[in-house]
Amino acid sequence: MAINPKAIFLDMDGTILNHFNEVSLDTKEVIDKLRNEGIYVFVATGRSADEVAEMLPEGFAVDGIITANGMAGYIGDEAVFEHSLPMELVETILAKARERKIYYELFPHGSNRLVLEQDRAFVEAAVRDPKPDSVQINEWISRQKAIEEEIEWTDEITESHFSKFYFFARTREEINDWKIELKQLQKDMKFTMTPSSPHNAEVMVAGINKASGIEQMLERFGLTGCETLAIGDSDNDVKMFEYVTHAVAMQNAAAHIKVLVDEVTEFTCDENGVYHYLNTKVLAGIKAKAPRL
Repeated sequence: MAINPKAIFLDMDGTILNHFNEVSLDTKEVIDKLRNEGIYVFVATGRSADEVAEMLPEGFAVDGIITANGMAGYIGDEAVFEHSLPMELVETILAKARERKIYYELFPHGSNRLVLEQDRAFVEAAVRDPKPDSVQINEWISRQKAIEEEIEWTDEITESHFSKFYFFARTREEINDWKIELKQLQKDMKFTMTPSSPHNAEVMVAGINKASGIEQMLERFGLTGCETLAIGDSDNDVKMFEYVTHAVAMQNAAAHIKVLVDEVTEFTCDENGVYHYLNTKVLAGIKAKAPRL
């Protein structure tokens, strides 16, 4: 069954990115064709704006990007919205992360992610080889790249506008214990917490998620109330799935995600699943409706 959305929102990891963090040329080309047909296409990701710019291939174009699970939205270089974590929350969580020696990255808007120099030893230890079997290769590649190239090691926090905290652990037990502590903290301080894999957790401003980002982006384009489609694969996509008209999970999504959506792609992210879905379910429907000459 073909569908006819006016706006499409695509997750990155496990969706348009395969497990080696690559976007296929086919995916780029089908997005170009959809945009040429007047359909708006957006990326909605947990990654920061800087990460998105580094990972998307040259020539890859969309109408807008929602980053950090809804904490910021951009059209080209224009910031449509940017939310910032309260500094009291940043300082409190940072102290608790240090006590537990939990891997963290703190993301300022518009600059490199930060880790305090005094925490370098336990942060680097969390991504030492060998890779734990249960950690997906794409997350492991991203963490090692962060350690080697992307983290700014700093003696003190001087920034004040942060988009999110990212936490990672080698074992599920360790990250689950950390999530329990964060949930306890939510009784006293308001914030949103969501995972994008079984080994991580992310902290954003209370009430902020991909759905709130989508709402703000639709308002910016005058598309409020239009037919919308979203494709994703993980827990941080749930609010997005609940918001849009038609929700699609990747074939590689966990079972508890697949039961929440309207449809599941035929192919995984490693099998070009987004390309096949958009080509057969959306683009083919547009061509079928085109008047015959």
